[in-house]
Amino acid sequence: MTEQQLPAWADPSVSPAALDPQGLSRRGLLRGAGLFGAAFAVGSLAAPAAASGRGYGGSDPRLAYLVGDHHIHSVYSHDAKYTFSQLARAGAEYGLDWMVFNEHSNFGHASYGALLEHQEILKARAANPRQLIFQGLEWYIPAAEHATVFAAPGPHEVDLLTRFELAYDGKLLGYTAGSPGSPDTARNEAHAVKAIQWLAEQRRTGYVDDVLVLANHPLRLGIDSPHEMRDWRDAAPEVMIGMEGAPGAQGGGIPGWVGSGQQRGEYVNKPSENSFAGYPEDAYVLYGGFDWMTATVGGMWDAMLAEGRLFTITTNSDVHRVVFDTWKNGDWAPGQNFDNTGHVPDPVNTDTQQPGGDFWPGQFSRTHVGVTRYGYRSVMAGLRAGRVWLDHGHLLDGLDVRLKRDHDHGAGVTLGGRIRVRKGDRLTLSVTVTTASRPNPRGILPELAHVDLIRGAVRGPTADRDAWRAPDTEVVRTEDVSGRRGTYTLRIPLTAGDESFYVRLRGSDGNRNGAGYLGAAIDPHGPIPHVPGNGDPWVDTWFYSNPVFVDVEGC
Repeated sequence: MTEQQLPAWADPSVSPAALDPQGLSRRGLLRGAGLFGAAFAVGSLAAPAAASGRGYGGSDPRLAYLVGDHHIHSVYSHDAKYTFSQLARAGAEYGLDWMVFNEHSNFGHASYGALLEHQEILKARAANPRQLIFQGLEWYIPAAEHATVFAAPGPHEVDLLTRFELAYDGKLLGYTAGSPGSPDTARNEAHAVKAIQWLAEQRRTGYVDDVLVLANHPLRLGIDSPHEMRDWRDAAPEVMIGMEGAPGAQGGGIPGWVGSGQQRGEYVNKPSENSFAGYPEDAYVLYGGFDWMTATVGGMWDAMLAEGRLFTITTNSDVHRVVFDTWKNGDWAPGQNFDNTGHVPDPVNTDTQQPGGDFWPGQFSRTHVGVTRYGYRSVMAGLRAGRVWLDHGHLLDGLDVRLKRDHDHGAGVTLGGRIRVRKGDRLTLSVTVTTASRPNPRGILPELAHVDLIRGAVRGPTADRDAWRAPDTEVVRTEDVSGRRGTYTLRIPLTAGDESFYVRLRGSDGNRNGAGYLGAAIDPHGPIPHVPGNGDPWVDTWFYSNPVFVDVEGC
């Protein structure tokens, strides 16, 4: 399929119940489960291991990685245009195992749309239990940007979301001010913290089985300040688990596409009065398709990891309007609007390409989550545990990471985990890569060119909660893997020194590299921004992994 062709399944007349469990959607979903499909059919892959941080060494369970997208908008968002069925079928076609529909906050959504969409989700869940469909909300964080909020399926999932929306949404409350000079900023920031604590209380009391929050496109406007992000995390780290490492709208910089925003991610903003003054202006664009906070080695993400606490990254479609498609929003009936219906009219086909900068769910951006069982709560547990890696353009078919002391038995710990060691211990990081085995949706067979190992010192909580730099984080090793195909394992030796540390991985197709944002001494061939209007995402693809922490005894 080329970018210009509309897939045959993208027909809004198809009902959610038509997601045949033996047909298109099941085939697509089992593609994500791969060799573990049979294991999922009979139950768990392995019993969860004990917390690895309690003793030396550690051994995590065998995992399967499920592919998903936590940021999807349908006709139940005021600024989107696709039906629930179109998006659910797209996710199945592109191999997604799990999806979160997180519609924008709006009084019409709270009053009507959330319940209407829930009925569609219930039908789809019943018709195809292999398609894990979460209902969520895109929360306008008071004094800040947006976030995905989603709960485990259950009798109170919609009630939780609508109560939260009405009580804590910054747009609905008018709690948007965040500038240092605004008299409302302190109140608004405090309300965001209360919101996260309220969600944690609903989880603690069992009103819902689980609930998670992920900050969306954190540097698009520059209004998510470092201290706010730390405050959200500290309010309930079991709920506020991370951020988008890479936003959606990745087609925004496709050359010659008049419907683009001229930048990948449609990151086309400049600092405003509500922006954090400590962010430089060149942080407001993407680097290799990733947000500056994540893409900068020694930057904001590393500054949070250097405190010794996990903060998970994800990627997703943020789908509103897909590049090169021919659908447009339908016309409103007399007297109808979003406020009194909770949804926009279903789209109609024009046979003329319409503006847009997004991809379908799973078409370009994928978040891989390690699980021990196939199910909703397992996906949420995997996200919380940080068993997560991301890729763009279907760069890899698989990635497995294990870290263990050389003299220990067992598999070691994996992404998001922590291992306890003594000073001087020798460790081996085993990185098993499975290269792309088939062309991606653009018709390109991706090739991984290099794998970078990034290491950072863990120094504990910072005194300056607005600090965005981790000065002791850098690329410490690069493996040239050009031309290697199939499945292979890189074994990288590490030694525990005087202080605790973490390691994380990154790699790319090698098409667009340069000195990283903080200089070549820190990152010799990192991601770089593209010139406006010349950012073909399919030829600048990267993978990133969450960290593994190494706790050195006595530090």
